[in-house]
Amino acid sequence: MIEVKELDIDLFPVGEVTPGWIHLVNNGIGAPIRVPVIVARGKTPGKTLGLTAAIHGNELNGIPVIQKIFEELKPKDLVGNIVGVLASNIPGVLRGERTFSDGADLNRIAPGNPDGNNSEVYIHRFLNRIIYKFDYLIDLHTASFGRVNSYYIRADMSDEITARMAMLQAPDIILNIPASDKTIRGSAAEKGIKSITIELKDPHKFQFSVIDEAIFGIRNILYDFGMMPGEASCPVDDSILCDGSYWLYTDEGGILTIFPHTMDPIKNGQKLAQVRTIFGSIAKEYFAKDDGILIGKSINPINQTGSRIVHIGLNPRTIPCIL
Repeated sequence: MIEVKELDIDLFPVGEVTPGWIHLVNNGIGAPIRVPVIVARGKTPGKTLGLTAAIHGNELNGIPVIQKIFEELKPKDLVGNIVGVLASNIPGVLRGERTFSDGADLNRIAPGNPDGNNSEVYIHRFLNRIIYKFDYLIDLHTASFGRVNSYYIRADMSDEITARMAMLQAPDIILNIPASDKTIRGSAAEKGIKSITIELKDPHKFQFSVIDEAIFGIRNILYDFGMMPGEASCPVDDSILCDGSYWLYTDEGGILTIFPHTMDPIKNGQKLAQVRTIFGSIAKEYFAKDDGILIGKSINPINQTGSRIVHIGLNPRTIPCIL
């Protein structure tokens, strides 16, 4: 077990899988808040692939993905290094909540501020001490509380390497979205780190079917990039590529019912949802304004004005397996 304040691959033994802790900040009584990592260092030097989970503390499916990748890994056959960050937002994971201890969404304030508030310092150190050490990044997420997702990926498909990383995962949907926001993916991309975000369905639980799908896709990347011996393969004939997406929000509070399911095709003019008053009368109905596909949706019937309804992917079309 290694404990450091910054990820330094050279401190980890060659040809082994080694757990460790990276000390980022201290809590209010001066005790360390440490991030758990696993490092596999290959006998042959090469690139470093980073896997990160639970930057939102209620998004748990990525944790067993990383665990299982390292359980089956043979570091003597590895070219380069793999780093798994098992729980990125420690205060959020311990509280079972999406946000950091001060209520901030860490994936909306990157790259943070070394002289800022609690969350700004945490994400700044997380990026500089861990993420910026990678050549490739796979950031594992799920939907948040009260919502469900399909198995989809956010990637800049104009970049040849990130496009290939996305397609090797063989997800249900790929969203072609450049990383230009204040997310971890965006901050990594600005440093030249080839990065994708994987959305592994639903929060607060382990869903082993999508966990297995993510593991299969990460193996594909390791094989295809020459980091592990093996051949990438396609478990599906094709995925759906969308040029963008948006969330539809309510402008009327009440009891929300949503009619389509994730992965359903959406037609312009189709009735998507209705809001009823507590007495059961219909207050508002919502209709699609575009053709598309349902990426995710709310499952919480108690809906205040301004709540999310559905996440719609635009211009969906199938793309074949790249192999």
